[in-house]
Amino acid sequence: MLAIERRNQIMEKLQEEKKVYVSSLSQFYQVSEETIRRDLEKLEKEGLVTKSYGGAVLKENNNIDLPFNVRKNRNVEAKIKIAKLLAMHICDGDSLMLDSSSTAVFVAKHIKDKKNITIITNSIEILIELSDVSDWHILSTGGALKESSLDLIGPNCSKTIQSYHVNKAIVSCKGIDIRKGLTDANEMQAEVKKAMFESAEKRILAIDSSKFDCISFTNVGEMSELSYIFTDKKPEDKYIQYFDNMGIECIYPD
Repeated sequence: MLAIERRNQIMEKLQEEKKVYVSSLSQFYQVSEETIRRDLEKLEKEGLVTKSYGGAVLKENNNIDLPFNVRKNRNVEAKIKIAKLLAMHICDGDSLMLDSSSTAVFVAKHIKDKKNITIITNSIEILIELSDVSDWHILSTGGALKESSLDLIGPNCSKTIQSYHVNKAIVSCKGIDIRKGLTDANEMQAEVKKAMFESAEKRILAIDSSKFDCISFTNVGEMSELSYIFTDKKPEDKYIQYFDNMGIECIYPD
């Protein structure tokens, strides 16, 4: 097993158990305790964990960009609800941009029955997920690989996105707040999301209910720029009122 795979699995354990121990991880992965300590030191330097006596605890912080393998296992039920709702609003022949969020991967899984779809994405996971679809036009943005999040970012990525125009851009983010708008943990990923919104006729935010009233590190856009918001349950009245005032359609399960 590669070290990055082991560290991602350690993060998955931390999401479930909140704390891990060097001795038990050493036995589980059949590596030395010193190897596990180095793994935990690296995760601590990345701001993901706090080392404690004999192990480490998860650091809860909305500004942290968690590895993709960790993110995809969080709030799965909510993401499936969002994906099913979105699938009903995607038509045969649509052209779409999908960001590298784990929510967008669930959307990709749930629209495979559509015909003649064009997808532009910076997500390695989505490219793999759709590799068995035969009648679609699937484009990678290119760009620099961000290893932990399995996505492509950087100026070349944004430049490619800006050269296309699509019906719908489907994007997620770390936080949505009436005062601060849409925010995310990583500046370069935020730039990709902005470029996707700018290249789309309809701007769709796909975000689970845990992200409301959250503010992360960098701005993605203003809520007033959105066409639709898809979420897993009805937001608070203050958001419903704001969406109505801004002409944003908020769609959630009945």
